[in-house]
Amino acid sequence: MTEVIYETRASGAWIRINRPEAMNSLSVEVLDGIMDGLRKAREDDDVRVLVLTGTGKAFCAGADLKEILSLRGDDLVRRHRQFLSDAGAVFEAIEMFPKPVISAVNGLALAGGLELILCGDLVIASEAAKLGDAHANYGILPGGGASVRLPRTVGPTMANYLFFTGDFLPASKLVACGLVNEVVPPEELETRVAELVEVIATKSPLGLARLKQLARDGLAQEVPTGVRLELLMSEAHAHSHDFVEGLTAFSEGRPPKFLGR
Repeated sequence: MTEVIYETRASGAWIRINRPEAMNSLSVEVLDGIMDGLRKAREDDDVRVLVLTGTGKAFCAGADLKEILSLRGDDLVRRHRQFLSDAGAVFEAIEMFPKPVISAVNGLALAGGLELILCGDLVIASEAAKLGDAHANYGILPGGGASVRLPRTVGPTMANYLFFTGDFLPASKLVACGLVNEVVPPEELETRVAELVEVIATKSPLGLARLKQLARDGLAQEVPTGVRLELLMSEAHAHSHDFVEGLTAFSEGRPPKFLGR
């Protein structure tokens, strides 16, 4: 069975983790499959939005601990270090992906699954979904960036609650803190995400890529520095086809035809 399914639908590329018997936990094969899907989606100009989701009752329950434990002693330490390196490369590739990334959270999203979500841009969740950090439940530490990204997303006190208790919270309780954008009935999840994909697909691909970069860089800067970077990017963007096309379409009262350049 293919552990990661890649498919395109209209303007979206869907990467689906397909290990329902293992709660879609992250194996080496899954990490390789996600990375391969990211490459395909990045190179396909018809893909405007990337969607991450899972098969069955889980979005992703984190690392496959059984796979890591298959080696003992020094081999366990080596295997763990290599797994974190591989996972970190995938998480970084998602975070730096130039197109919008939507997590369609169909079920449990724990530990590494939560870290996947934190690297994306938007989160649409099923009413059946529960999210949590869960590392503390097994005496292990995050290795995919949760300790850095989660406090910045939900604030330090909510992050500490998720870290310290290992609780799995319903997606509906995580809207107010900014982790989840929207919660929908399970049977409506993919339809709602597909609708959102098509809305985003009407925007300038170049503009969206630059907006992502500005927002990401802005979090790491003091406000005056971030504003200066924004002005520089805006000046560069004024030379693009999509900038001129957007203004022209507005003046002519028609939908713009963006080319991503």
